Parts: sequence; structure tokens; C-alpha cells
Amino acid sequence: MPQLIFASNNLNKAEEIRSFVNNQFTFKTLHEAGISIDIPEPFDTLEENAYKKSKTIYTLTQNDCFSEDTGLFVESLYGEPGVKSARYADGSGYAGNVVKLLAKMEDVENRKAYFKTVASLIIAGKAYLFEGTCEGIILAKCTGINGFGYDPVFVPDGSGNTFAEMTLDEKNIFSHRKKAIGSLISFITKSFPGKYK
Repeated sequence: MPQLIFASNNLNKAEEIRSFVNNQFTFKTLHEAGISIDIPEPFDTLEENAYKKSKTIYTLTQNDCFSEDTGLFVESLYGEPGVKSARYADGSGYAGNVVKLLAKMEDVENRKAYFKTVASLIIAGKAYLFEGTCEGIILAKCTGINGFGYDPVFVPDGSGNTFAEMTLDEKNIFSHRKKAIGSLISFITKSFPGKYK
């Protein structure tokens, strides 16, 4: 049975996506597909970085694939960390990124921010983009132990809890990633019914 390749080495993202795709389609991570490659994200937009990842794997394998790029955009920081969210603290990992963010927001009153995910799909040789956003606020300190990235400091609008205080099912109610990948799933199931079930 054919399977989509998820052009990513991020197991946290793969776990999140698998938590809501159910039986709508199946996919393999790069590791599961036997592909050992790190794909750079050199561009200034999520759209370009997402497309770069899917295009790289499609060119390498000629297999239908999808990817995503996600950023946290903070209003008071003029959109930082934005497209550089994953490498905001220059290789210090998730914890370092959060520490840097909170330091830059110390004593800042405007805590508004939003997550944005752009998913890139290449199927039957054609490329498509899908987008999802989630607005919220940044707390002054970390709360919760679940999730990854900036989840311990981000509270989505409509909730009193950070993403890190939620189960995956609870997070998916608000998730930017679910919105983007959900649109991708809907497109596949309507345009290519049954292909990746």
C-alpha cells in the first residue's frame, strides 16, 4: 500500500499529527522510510521552508510527501521569533528558546502572540500549501510538562491552560498544526479518495 512520507525528523510533530489523522491516511517519517537527511530551513518565510522540505524529499524519492514549518509570532517583538522559532537561541534547544523569549518579554505588557503552521504537500507531481493559525498569549513563566517547543508558555485564546498543560486531544482543539494538516487531509481525501488509507 502506498504511503506518504512526512519530510521531517521531528518525532514530536509526527506524534501530534498521528494523534488526529486517525485512519484517514497513513504516513512514514523520514526515519521510517529509511531516509537519513537533515533538510535546511534557509528561507525567510514558513511557506518557502515547508516547500523546500517537501521538494527535497520528492526529488530524492519521487514519492508523494508532505512537510510543515511552524513559527511563533509575538506582537510586541515585531513577529519574533517567527520563522526562526526552532533556532531562536542558536542551537540551545527548546528550553533555550523559551528562556530567550521570556527574557526579551520581561516587563512587557502586550503578551499577544500566534502560532502559524504552513504544510506543503507534493502529490502526483504537484505542490499545494495549507495554513493553520492559533492566537493566544505568552505567560511570564513556564507551566505544564507536556508538549514541546514553546508549549509551556503559550495559552491559546479560549483556554486558561498552556499547551503544555493539555493532553494531545485537548491541544488539538486549538492547534495550528491540526488546522493546517486537517486541511491537507481534507484535500487528499476529496481529490485522491482512498489513496492513502
